[in-house]
Amino acid sequence: MGAFHAYDIRGIYGKDWDRETAYKVGYFIPRLLKSDKVLVGRDCRVSSDEIHDAVLKGINDAGADVYDIGLSSTPMVYFATANYGFDASVQITASHNPAEYNGMKVSTTDAQAVGFDAGLGQIKAWIEEGVPTPVAEKRGQVFKKEILEDYISFMSKFKKDISNLTVAMDLSNGMANLFAKRIFGEGENMHYLFDTLDGRFPNHEPNPLVEKNCLPLEELVCKVKADCGVIYDGDADRVMFIDERGKFISPDLMIALMGKYFVGERGLKGIVLQDIRSSKAVGEYLEPMGCKMQTWKVGRAFAAKKLREIDGVWGGELAGHYYFRDFFYSDSGLLASMIILNIVSALKKEGRTLSQAIAEIVRYENSGEINFRVEDKKGAMDAVKDFFMAQEKATAFMDFDGYRIEFPEWWLNIRPSNTEPYLRFLCEATSQSLLQEKIAATDKILREQFGASR
Repeated sequence: MGAFHAYDIRGIYGKDWDRETAYKVGYFIPRLLKSDKVLVGRDCRVSSDEIHDAVLKGINDAGADVYDIGLSSTPMVYFATANYGFDASVQITASHNPAEYNGMKVSTTDAQAVGFDAGLGQIKAWIEEGVPTPVAEKRGQVFKKEILEDYISFMSKFKKDISNLTVAMDLSNGMANLFAKRIFGEGENMHYLFDTLDGRFPNHEPNPLVEKNCLPLEELVCKVKADCGVIYDGDADRVMFIDERGKFISPDLMIALMGKYFVGERGLKGIVLQDIRSSKAVGEYLEPMGCKMQTWKVGRAFAAKKLREIDGVWGGELAGHYYFRDFFYSDSGLLASMIILNIVSALKKEGRTLSQAIAEIVRYENSGEINFRVEDKKGAMDAVKDFFMAQEKATAFMDFDGYRIEFPEWWLNIRPSNTEPYLRFLCEATSQSLLQEKIAATDKILREQFGASR
């Protein structure tokens, strides 16, 4: 039962969870969400078909109907859930994880996320307690539901002419293959990598945050002299970008760049959501435009809910998730990429490049996330916090997702991973020397006091 996490159900299929668990999750979803119909989609992983069959049987045995949309990206499930008025939906996917993983993302009314605290924990408890799963007197049925044309029609509202751009796009053998060429076309200016569905992910793992997975795209950007590179993760809810020099752009900086569209073009000066790891440069870039920044926890189960609560215009995370009021307060890799390519197209018409626009945002040296293996995560976090706060007066302190502590010339975030056995550390400073000093001090504390390894 180790596959139940804060945001979703996910783990190595056949080890962390199995077909029986999939059946029981399907069986209990109608009870949890009080719905007699459940929308179901799946990604292209090798194990997804088996899980799909088990989930559908569970839902039907509970007496609820299934509306099966077949192969889909995760944002397609969000769209269908909200657009057609479903109160329960499941996407079978392990997102960016390697091929041997699989999982489920559960949503409810208006595509609101169902995380551990919102119901997955209850399903886990029912399974562990052995709550009976008798077949309903009237079993549910399975109905096929086609949504792709409606989805493409909805997304096309955000489409602009980007024919002045040369674009390199890595579809990661994942679910972006369902729609990318329909949206962006197949002209001479579009160059695609790994543009077939293959749940074995033979070319690279579908995680754009891992540097080596972006190398083929970076090489293609340079080869074809692209204005921008785009890479989606396996279920296409995340997207990341490569500039025209073949350099990876930290995803949090794209939250700031989107201000050119939402504020500059549409005049929307509302609240913008960022996660607790986001660069200070994001707020410093957007606030003079009239935006108000809201910092919150990492993960869709928290971010989408918070964006809805504050009626935020848009938001994003360091992991490459971007959330939009225009998309039911949910994350969409496709919508984020459409917006960014629209911005890059406008920049090019002004004689400017993507890297030049990013350079106007960046103000700090950034460590990126550093992972430490630590047994006593809470003790380690407290030791780091106490050490630095004893040395210097903090200008800001946040403790809702690990700790974010800001000082006049630098800041840190240290937090436990919700899905992996790591303590994650990120630091940003006004100079490279100060940055390295703080990383070294943290490393020393964690190694000497807690036996941590990197």
